[in-house]
Amino acid sequence: MASVVHLFRAPQRRLSMEEVATADAVADLGFVGCAHAKKKSQRQVLLVDKETLDAMDLRPGIIRENITTEGINVNGLGLGEELRIGPVLLQVSAVCTPCDQLEKVRPGLRREIYGRRGMLCQVLQGGTIRAGDAIARVAAASSSVL
Repeated sequence: MASVVHLFRAPQRRLSMEEVATADAVADLGFVGCAHAKKKSQRQVLLVDKETLDAMDLRPGIIRENITTEGINVNGLGLGEELRIGPVLLQVSAVCTPCDQLEKVRPGLRREIYGRRGMLCQVLQGGTIRAGDAIARVAAASSSVL
């Protein structure tokens, strides 16, 4: 079963992420207290799977994800696909393209992680997400992608 392993938010852009036990997601915004929370943004929530982090010897939160998952291939999610995490409904909005910030983690990481950086989501329905919450696919990608 797919689940949430870690939750993070960025108190300020470019600063280290802080781990939280719960995160309040607001529809069409993102996580309360996260510098990346913005209306109409494709990058309201970033999902990265623990399996990818483990394979690349990276600790959770280091590549600035909001949700570290386990048991779901995040990079295999389709654009427009919807996920339910507790009361929260997310919609996959874009592939996360590696940025220069990753070079501060490890030289060459930007190139190394290309295609495995995770997926960006928009919050369709808000609520509180907790570490340990199950993740369920509720709608497959459709032809009418964002």
